[in-house]
Amino acid sequence: MNPVGQPVHIKPNYKWLGILAVIALLVFLFTQVFPITASDTLEAQQTASITEQQAIESANTFKANLPIDASDRAALNNPTVTYVTDPELSGYIAREKLSTEYTRNIEKWAPYDVFRVHYQSYKYAVDVDVHMNSGNVLGFHLRPTESVSSISAQSDDGSLILDEKEKLAIPLLQKLGYDTSKLKLQTTDIETGLDYLVPDAKLGESTLHIEIIFENDQVAAITPTLTPPASYTSYIKSQTSLATWLTFLGYGLFTLVLGVLAIVFASLKRKHTSFKRGIVLTCVYTAVSMISVFNMWPYLEREYGQTGWTGQLTLLFLVILQLVLNVMMAVLLYFSLVGGDGLWRERGLNMWPRSREIGYGKYVLHSAAVGYLYAIILLGVQSIIYLIMEPAFGVFSSTDDSSSPYNMVVPALFPLLAWMAGIGEEGVYRLFGIVMLKKLLRNTFAAAAITSIIWALGHTLYPIYPVYSRPIELLIIGLLFSLVFIRYGFIAAVFAHVMFDTILMSLSLMSLGGWGNITLGIVYIILPAVIAYIIYRYTRNKGVENAYPPYVPPAPQQPYMQPGGYGTPPFPGYYPTSQQPPAPPVQPPYPGQAPNEIPNDPRRFHMYNDPAQRPAQGTDRSEPTGTAPSFDSYGNPVQPSTEQQTGQQPSSISLHKSPHQETTSHGSETDSYHPSSSPTGSHDEGSAVNLNKTPAPQGNETPIIPNDSSFGHTGHETTPSPSTSEAAQHPSHESTLAGEHKQSHSDTIEQAQSDEEQATSSSENELDTKKDS
Repeated sequence: MNPVGQPVHIKPNYKWLGILAVIALLVFLFTQVFPITASDTLEAQQTASITEQQAIESANTFKANLPIDASDRAALNNPTVTYVTDPELSGYIAREKLSTEYTRNIEKWAPYDVFRVHYQSYKYAVDVDVHMNSGNVLGFHLRPTESVSSISAQSDDGSLILDEKEKLAIPLLQKLGYDTSKLKLQTTDIETGLDYLVPDAKLGESTLHIEIIFENDQVAAITPTLTPPASYTSYIKSQTSLATWLTFLGYGLFTLVLGVLAIVFASLKRKHTSFKRGIVLTCVYTAVSMISVFNMWPYLEREYGQTGWTGQLTLLFLVILQLVLNVMMAVLLYFSLVGGDGLWRERGLNMWPRSREIGYGKYVLHSAAVGYLYAIILLGVQSIIYLIMEPAFGVFSSTDDSSSPYNMVVPALFPLLAWMAGIGEEGVYRLFGIVMLKKLLRNTFAAAAITSIIWALGHTLYPIYPVYSRPIELLIIGLLFSLVFIRYGFIAAVFAHVMFDTILMSLSLMSLGGWGNITLGIVYIILPAVIAYIIYRYTRNKGVENAYPPYVPPAPQQPYMQPGGYGTPPFPGYYPTSQQPPAPPVQPPYPGQAPNEIPNDPRRFHMYNDPAQRPAQGTDRSEPTGTAPSFDSYGNPVQPSTEQQTGQQPSSISLHKSPHQETTSHGSETDSYHPSSSPTGSHDEGSAVNLNKTPAPQGNETPIIPNDSSFGHTGHETTPSPSTSEAAQHPSHESTLAGEHKQSHSDTIEQAQSDEEQATSSSENELDTKKDS
């Protein structure tokens, strides 16, 4: 599976897939293709068949023996050839394991597969049955055009008696190659028609009969029949009825429910997909399905259109109905493609990549390769399933002429049906069905099994008995298709399904004989690979290394931190890869940040709550540590002063304000400094300034020294300064000292404020003394 938003790719294990494919191919060839080891269920006609033109020539030769006027025979032209089979007889032979006996005794006179050459004129309609291998005519049916009837019509003997009927029938039987001396008449005088028994032609409980029908005092039909026992006929009838109901449930009810849900989810999940998706595949499906309906026209006309104008109306109605059903299935497919793509992308999985996504070209090539390998593996698995189920459950199959290439206008178009089946069934039952049921059941295997069962129920009308064997077989095949889909994506599943059906249909086409059919079969087998290469050749995004536009891999994910820290989400690794929030912009380090420290990490503040981390009482925290840098209010580093570098105590300056300073209109004092406001005049540059509230000592008074313990650091003695004029005369020097003073500890600021109050009080006392004097 590929995540949404990432380059698409497939990494199959070609080594093991190749080994399994080789083993499966050998199993398929030795069980279904080679006649020596082919099972009775899968056995096909291995004898070379005549062509349709050869069948027409044989029928034209026999046409001269028809009991009608020469002018009427000349009007019988423009013959058509169809393939006709007897499914009951072929199924009975397969079930009872009578293939060898049938080939030796019966097949020459009553094969279950024949070519039927049909003639039509304004007066008569004639069907001539021709042996598909020998080209011998086996029987015929003549009827007037205005009252066309089926081949099993009741005989109308008119005024003919038994002897007269035999005289009319024996010459025709001899023309057909029968030894009339060995035939035993089973008909009495009161019965209509004639019924001859062929004593040497027995098969199990059945014996070959030749039925002759008369109409207008003429022989109207001669048909060899080998009827299976009544018990078998009743069994087939009940099984066919059950298969009809199962097909209605699978292709009718359940598939219709999937179609309605597909429309709903396509509308709900449209923000994750596009309604442009699936248009091309839906058009391909619709075109192939329409072509297949018209390509089956000979079979439909033979079954429904040869009974006058009522048959023609019936034929027209059935064709229109089939076209409408195909359009409905195309609509269902379209919404399944859109809805399924939206549901998978909502889960963050890209099961059906777009052509503009990076790596799409190589993705299609590898999908085709996986499809070929899995198609061969599935053919081997199907062969093994039949080999196991035949002895275990008594599984057998019969022939079917409804989908034979012989009964198509253009037999070369027959393998195109594989594309209709691959696109339609994988889109409905895999791309949409699995994800929809997974959303409800929360189980991928259950979703794949249910959709495979629904798909299998739609194939129960195939002539394989017992009917329950078909769903079991297709459940296993469907689960393997689901495995390909879930592991490699929708495109690989479509290629696998298309190749699986294409190989079987191409073998049917090649069985018709002729180098043209064999060549076309090979072309159809390699066609998916050609299509995959064309997509790769003309797509821009062939791979990651040559993507258009060039692919730039995403930057490594930055740590993501919320105020809640690592304990509460979101924390690094909390979001899936495809849902990670954008990394925060890289911020400059804060003052003193360690090189590997995460910005805004709340754990770095824990040190201030730990008593062990606090400075000891009595230590001077204003002293430089010797390693920690100093920063101003803007975060810029400040070079230490000369006194700090040499270890000398920096000089103090007066921070008290002159009483002559003016006040602003807002009541705040101005920041201007007046040197003349000093009560003591100027002082030396290196001397300390009195910052105490108490007045300066006079004469021999002892100076007041601040209590060291009240500030929590080692104090220094301060002496009153005689003057501050020199400091005022050097403002640059004053600003430098002030800048240095800002870096001192908050306790030093408190001491300076206390000294300033004392100096202000002393100045006020001096002024009061002067006023009194």
